[in-house]
Amino acid sequence: MKPGAKLGPYEVLSLIGEGGMGEVWKARDTRLDRVVAIKRLKGQHGARFQQEARAIAALNHPNICQIYDIGPDYLVLEYVDGQPLRGPMPDPLRVALQIVSALEAAHAKGILHRDLKPGNILMAGNAAKLLDFGLAKLTADGDATQTLGVSGTPLYMSPEQAEGKALDARSDVFSFGAVLYEVLSGHRAFDSLAAVLRDEPKPLTSPLADIVRRCLAKKPADRFQSVADLKIALERTAVTPAEEHPSIAVLPFANMSGDKEQEYFSDGLAEEIINALMHVPGLKVTARTSAFSFKGKDTKVAQIAQELGVEHVLEGSVRKSGNRIRVTAQLIKALDGFHLWSERYDRELSDIFAVQDEVSGAITAALKTKLSGETEGRRHYIPAVAAYEAYLKGIHFLWKPRTRENRERPREYLEEAIKLDPRFASPYAALAMHYHIAASVFMDPREAVPRGRESARKALEIDPCLPEANAWLGIFAIVYDLDWQEGGRRFQLAMASQPIAPLIRHWYGYFYLRPLGRAREAVEEHRLALEEDPLNLVMRVGLATSLREAGRHQDASAEARKIIELDPDYFPGFTLQAFDFTWEPLELALAFAERGHILSPWFTPGIGLLAGLLVRAGDQTRAQEVLKKLGDGERSEAGCAFAIYHLLCGEIEQAVDWAEKAIRRHEAMVTMLLLPTPWGPLLRRSPRWPQVARMMNLPEKAE
Repeated sequence: MKPGAKLGPYEVLSLIGEGGMGEVWKARDTRLDRVVAIKRLKGQHGARFQQEARAIAALNHPNICQIYDIGPDYLVLEYVDGQPLRGPMPDPLRVALQIVSALEAAHAKGILHRDLKPGNILMAGNAAKLLDFGLAKLTADGDATQTLGVSGTPLYMSPEQAEGKALDARSDVFSFGAVLYEVLSGHRAFDSLAAVLRDEPKPLTSPLADIVRRCLAKKPADRFQSVADLKIALERTAVTPAEEHPSIAVLPFANMSGDKEQEYFSDGLAEEIINALMHVPGLKVTARTSAFSFKGKDTKVAQIAQELGVEHVLEGSVRKSGNRIRVTAQLIKALDGFHLWSERYDRELSDIFAVQDEVSGAITAALKTKLSGETEGRRHYIPAVAAYEAYLKGIHFLWKPRTRENRERPREYLEEAIKLDPRFASPYAALAMHYHIAASVFMDPREAVPRGRESARKALEIDPCLPEANAWLGIFAIVYDLDWQEGGRRFQLAMASQPIAPLIRHWYGYFYLRPLGRAREAVEEHRLALEEDPLNLVMRVGLATSLREAGRHQDASAEARKIIELDPDYFPGFTLQAFDFTWEPLELALAFAERGHILSPWFTPGIGLLAGLLVRAGDQTRAQEVLKKLGDGERSEAGCAFAIYHLLCGEIEQAVDWAEKAIRRHEAMVTMLLLPTPWGPLLRRSPRWPQVARMMNLPEKAE
C-alpha cells in the first residue's frame, strides 16, 4: 500500500510499522472523520488474523486498544498516539497496575495474550495501551491450553512457553514480570532464551522487587497463581509503599534476676519496646512471636537476622531487685556485628515506662529513619506499676500452651491488673483472647463468649481506638453469633488503625475472608502478616488453610511441611497434612493424623479426623475405639468432630445432623472447619445445605 490508497472507507495516511507478519498503517475513517490504525496481515497469517479479531472484539477496557472494524484482509483498530513502553519510568507502579488491569480483563474472558512485551504496550500520555493480540489464545473457561509450536518473543516468554508446553494465566504473569523488570531498571531481565530457562535476573533495588521476583519464578506454581492475585499485591504496594527502610528484631531480654518467675518481666519489657518501635515511621519491626522463637537457643546474631530478614538486632538484659531495675540494651548491625548503640539504665521500677520510651527513642536516633524519630503512637495512658506487672504476667501465660494446671492463670493475672488499675485497657483486650481460647478448648462457649465480649467492649470504652478489642468483637460476632455483617464492620475498624499489627491481619484473613470464600485476599493478608512475623506458626497455619481454600493444594501442602520443619511438635502441621487426604496417599494422611492426635489428644476435631481416616483404611475396630473418646458428643467441639468423621465415611446426611448441632451449640470450629475445604464442599452435596447455610447466616455469594 501507499499513502492515499483506499481500503473500503479508509484512506491510508502513513506507515506506522512493519514486520514479518504484516504492516500497520495510520489511516482516516472518511465516514466518521477520525484517525484509525489499520493492521494488514500477510496471507499465510490469515488464521492468526481471524483469531486476533475475535480476541480483541471480546474485550472492552480503557487500557486495551479497541477494534473498530474488520475487512477481508485487515483490521481497523483504535489509533494510539504514543510510544512503546521504555524504562526506567518515574511512576512504574501506576503503569504496572494499568497493564495488570488490562490482562485481568482479558483473562476474565478466557484470553491469554502470549506476547506481552514493551513493544506491545504503548504509552499515550499517562495511559498504557495493551495491543497486538495476534498470539492471543482463547481458552475454555480459562483452562490451560497447548501451544501450537513455540510462538511469542523469546526474551519475554515464559519457560513453559519456550518449551512448547501447556499454558495458562501464569505464563502471562511471567511475561509481565519481564516487562516490569525492564520498566523498573531500563534493562532486560534476560539476554537470551537460555537465560529465560536457566538464569535468574540481576537483583533489583525497588519496592516492587519481590513482586517481580515472584512473577519470574521458573515454576508456574511458584508465581502468582492469577493476575487477580498479582493485582492485589500491587495494590497493597500502592497503599503502603515498600521503600527501603531500616529493619530490626527485638530479642527477648535475658532475665538476670536469679528468679525464673521474673521471666515475665524481661519478656514483657522486650515486647513493649517492640510495640513502641512498630509506631516509628519508616522502621520495619519483626513481631513478637518470631523474635521470641530464638529464646533459650544459642543462635548467633547474624543467623537470627538472616532468618528474620532484618538488618539490626536489639538484645539486652533485665535485673530486678525489689523496687529497683537495671536494664541494659545494645543495638547490633547484623552484617558486621558492630554495636551501633548501647546503654544501661538503673532506675526505680516506677520509671519502667520512661525506660521503654528512652530505649525506643535511642534506637530511632541510631537508625536515622527518614521520617520523624517521634513515634506516632506514644503511650496515651501510663498504668500503675503493679497493674502493669500483673498484665505482663497474664500475657506471659496467655502465650504458653494451656495445661490443666495453667488454664486459668492468664485470667487471674489479667483480672488482678484490672483490679489494680481499672482504667488500663490492655488487660481487658487480653482477657477477650483468653476467653476465646477457653471457649475453643475447655470452657462452654455459652459461658466464655459473653465474658470475652464484655471484656472487649470494656476495653473500647476506655480506649475507643484499640484495634485488638475491635478485632475480638469481630471474631466473637463471626465465630459464635454467625453475624458476618457485624464481624466485617468490626474488622474494618481494627484494620483502620495504623500500623496494622500482623495478628490482626491474620485474624482478618482467617476468621473473616477465608470462610466467606475470599481466599485469595486471605492469602495476601497472611503473607503480609508473615513479612513482619515470619516464624509465627499460627499465621503459617492461616496461610496454609487459605492456600488450600484458594485451590492451591500443592502450595498448601508445602506450607504445612514447612510448619512441621519449624516445629516437629506443633500438631496443626500434621493435621493440615491429614486434611489433604484426597491429595496425599491414604497411608500418609493417616500417619499425619496419628501424629497430630498424639501431640494433641485434647483436640476433638482431630479425633474425628483420625477415626474417619481409619474407616477409610478399613480398620473399623480401631476407628470405633478412637471415636469412643468423643463420648456422647458433649465434649467441646464434638459436633464438628462427628461431622468430620461422617464426611470421611461418606455419610453426608449424618454429617449434616452433627453440623446443625454444632451450629446450635455455637461451637467455635464451625466457621473455621466446616465451611472451608475440604469439609465445606462435601457438606454442600447435601440437599439440606441451603438450610445449613441459612443457619450460618451466610451471604448468598458465600453459600
